[in-house]
Amino acid sequence: MLRRFRTALVTGGASGIGAAAVELLETEGIEARSLDLSTGFDVGDPAAWEAVEPADFAFLNAGVATGTLELTELGDDDYRRALGANVDGVVFGTRRMAQVMEPGSAIVATASLAGLVAMPFDPVYTLTKHAVVGFVRAVAPQLSERGIAINALCPGFADTPIVDPVLREWIADRSIPLIPAETVAAAALAVARSGETGQAWVVQPGREPIVYQFRGVPGPR
Repeated sequence: MLRRFRTALVTGGASGIGAAAVELLETEGIEARSLDLSTGFDVGDPAAWEAVEPADFAFLNAGVATGTLELTELGDDDYRRALGANVDGVVFGTRRMAQVMEPGSAIVATASLAGLVAMPFDPVYTLTKHAVVGFVRAVAPQLSERGIAINALCPGFADTPIVDPVLREWIADRSIPLIPAETVAAAALAVARSGETGQAWVVQPGREPIVYQFRGVPGPR
């Protein structure tokens, strides 16, 4: 049975995938709140989350790239900004939702294919998205005890401002199609309604969202 939602919140809801999600949710008759840095909400600030009210569905989507390939050129501020938005925003958001959500609610955190494989264009972005996938998988059992589902969304290259001109050129040279933001937003809602938890869902052009199959770690001989 598909989960039904009346209320939702979307971080990073002012642009890209977040804005597409807000529009989709409203079209579905779901009251959606956008939490975005452009309107004064910093997902990486734990104090900001203290006043956030419950929602049936939380789409923890806010994220940034460092735009830095060369590690020796990575600035401290860019590094901390990426950790704050991509990792702290998911952890603090999940913590708050675990405190206030009702059973039957769902959380989807935006990771990336860079959370499953290496993306050399931005090693720190890769680091943060691996962290999101690991956190979601590890925290799912305790949230399940509260009746809350949590999943990670792992889209390929999406047509959003986070894909800078250099990366867009690299993608175009290889004829890799960009995923419309609306497609990723629809996948997030489908995953939230799926009834699954603790999964990493791959979103690729021309495919339905699919659960990524992690190979088990070899045991002792």
